Amino acid sequence: MTAYSPLSLANCLTPNWPVSSRVRILFTTRIGGVSPPPYGQWRNGIESTGGLNLGLHTEDQTECVAANRQRLATLTDTRIAWLEQVHQTNVVRAETALEALHPPRADASVTAQTGIACTIMSADCLPVLICDGAGRAVGAAHAGWRGLVAGVLEHTAAEVTALTSSSQELYAFLGPAIGPHAFEVGDDVRAAFLAAATAAESATTAAAFRPHLNTPGKYWANLFSLARLRLIRAGIRRISGGAWCTVSDPMHFYSYRRQTLTGRQAAMIWLEH
Repeated sequence: MTAYSPLSLANCLTPNWPVSSRVRILFTTRIGGVSPPPYGQWRNGIESTGGLNLGLHTEDQTECVAANRQRLATLTDTRIAWLEQVHQTNVVRAETALEALHPPRADASVTAQTGIACTIMSADCLPVLICDGAGRAVGAAHAGWRGLVAGVLEHTAAEVTALTSSSQELYAFLGPAIGPHAFEVGDDVRAAFLAAATAAESATTAAAFRPHLNTPGKYWANLFSLARLRLIRAGIRRISGGAWCTVSDPMHFYSYRRQTLTGRQAAMIWLEH
């Protein structure tokens, strides 16, 4: 049986974030697990075993995904609230997700309890982590374009605020997602965002769609810019992240747009014990 090194923080992204020291965030990469190709990790341009695929519905071996999830729980010393993400706007309490027989169908979770990780899986969609400055409550949202235009970030921000019982300012961190030079969309996506934009957001929303020079009716969409607009609408102005493109970095990230049969990475936020 192949021996694998333990998952370590060096295999993950743990960016500095100017919020309460009670708040912890972590983004996994495809490195540090036990999954075989095409879910493996890349070494010197060659894909090998040892991928940290966390998605059960990816055709990976169930025991590999289970082992990867256990590695992540051990590393973070948390109880991980997994969701069945459906590209909508439902927000659940993370502790409720832990108690459920099956992961709830939702695209965001929130909690004010310590040691419970609000967790989002992605392979191009945008994970957004939210907390209040004092570290009283946290939340994680899955923002594919459908959920984003429907208001998943606003719903998540409202639920985090409801848990703080205060007027604490909220902060948001944008995790790895498909970048503005890789996210090709059609007129329907652009029209949906423009229809949902307020008058004050209209110009910035339109600017987030760069026309495809070779294909009429196609655009390169900036998911990070669109998410920032919706966070600002929710009253969040302290926004960090938005620097990692999943499509252009096969060494570190899974990407459905790049390779249909692929794994899932996770974005996590929790309050320390």
